[in-house]
Amino acid sequence: MTTSSNPPNSAAPDQTSGMWGGRFSEATDAFVAEFTASVQFDQRFYKQDIAGSIAHATMLAKVGVLTEAERDDIIEGLSTIRAEIEAGNFEWRIDLEDVHMNIESRLTQRIGITGKKLHTGRSRNDQVATDIRLYLRDEIDDILGLLERLQKGLLGLAAKNVNTIMPGFTHLQTAQPVTFGHHLLAWFEMLVRDTERLQDCRKRVNRMPLGSAALAGTTYPIDRAYTAELLGFEAVSENSLDAVSDRDFAIEFNAAAALIMMHLSRMSEELILWTSAQFKFVNIPDRFCTGSSIMPQKKNPDVPELIRGKSGRVFGDLISLLTLMKGQPLAYNKDNQEDKEPLFDAIDTVRGSLMAFADMIPALVPNIEIMREAALRGFSTATDLADYLVKKGVAFRDAHEIVGKAVALGVAEEKDLSELTLEQLQQFSDLITADVFDKALTLEASVNARDHIGGTSPKQVEAAITRAHTRLEQLYA
Repeated sequence: MTTSSNPPNSAAPDQTSGMWGGRFSEATDAFVAEFTASVQFDQRFYKQDIAGSIAHATMLAKVGVLTEAERDDIIEGLSTIRAEIEAGNFEWRIDLEDVHMNIESRLTQRIGITGKKLHTGRSRNDQVATDIRLYLRDEIDDILGLLERLQKGLLGLAAKNVNTIMPGFTHLQTAQPVTFGHHLLAWFEMLVRDTERLQDCRKRVNRMPLGSAALAGTTYPIDRAYTAELLGFEAVSENSLDAVSDRDFAIEFNAAAALIMMHLSRMSEELILWTSAQFKFVNIPDRFCTGSSIMPQKKNPDVPELIRGKSGRVFGDLISLLTLMKGQPLAYNKDNQEDKEPLFDAIDTVRGSLMAFADMIPALVPNIEIMREAALRGFSTATDLADYLVKKGVAFRDAHEIVGKAVALGVAEEKDLSELTLEQLQQFSDLITADVFDKALTLEASVNARDHIGGTSPKQVEAAITRAHTRLEQLYA
């Protein structure tokens, strides 16, 4: 292997644009160099950048642009650099702008002129586009793993609560009784859609732009299909202009991330309400909560509160990317350097939020009796009484009016419908008989009556959980 006489982390020449400075008569202004640099944040691409470079060098040797010895020197040098970075022994230099030039410069220090041949047939434009796609592909896979863990946690908690009755709400007012298991399955459905969106997004992420060079392709006899195979891409980009300037895939991911955070925020809002003294529906273990510096009784649901707040920053990340791209002409523009931080922030925020939820959800402890008592308040079986009358031949609108009058009596006497006497109910309709208490006015009768796919009956919730496990196996196969 050819080596350079320069020490491993020797300073660059005074010309700060040394990697591309042939056209320039003076060095880049120091402030401009720092202002335009991206290495402070894009260094997290190092694994993908090195993997892409190894695949590129392997392809160049295959088509005869590099010798096998040059290829081997490059691969060995890049592997050593990766080890240096992972050991914390790599000096990231702002004067070298970005992750790509830092690694290439270090490679040239290590193996000499052969390192300068690595960039043959490519540009930083298609290199960064490739790195982002490789990085995002890996992150999507990690996020999908967290989604699966959270979904399984929801199913496990739902399975323990198929018979736990709670009030269902519309307008945050008591509407009808549901089972806690059924409510948890609603959260599960949100996350299934999130999974499907991410999996679909991944297909468009997994297309390789490498080989598009700066914007028009390259004159070298490259084999893009071979490079794509080495890097695990499903396809290559069809148009070089589009390939180097496209960030749709990042916008699409951020849109999917925003929806995930919106769903987690909705779940968080319910958990925050349910843990309050006014609800007391669930307990969140202490390890997911904090206290107050002044009020010793406080147990604050900080994890769901923080996730509810973090949803806003991910929404902002999406808007940042859309705004970034909306006015750009083809092909690559320096504006695109601003694509990384909103993408990174969305990735980090979604990953952390899902990890917290995946740990917290299975640990929730429902207060079963309190939930049941809450379902008995607010006349949650009123619709069941109307349905009872309809089944006895009353038109639904008339049944609605009859039950409304019964509810008014209940409000006046501060009693639930089930607490009114048969005589009191019969003053509104003589079709109401003693069986009304078993067939319509008990919580169990209400939930059991909704015995169809998508319904809240315990039988249907159990069946839905079984189907959900099968769906997960298919989703993540």
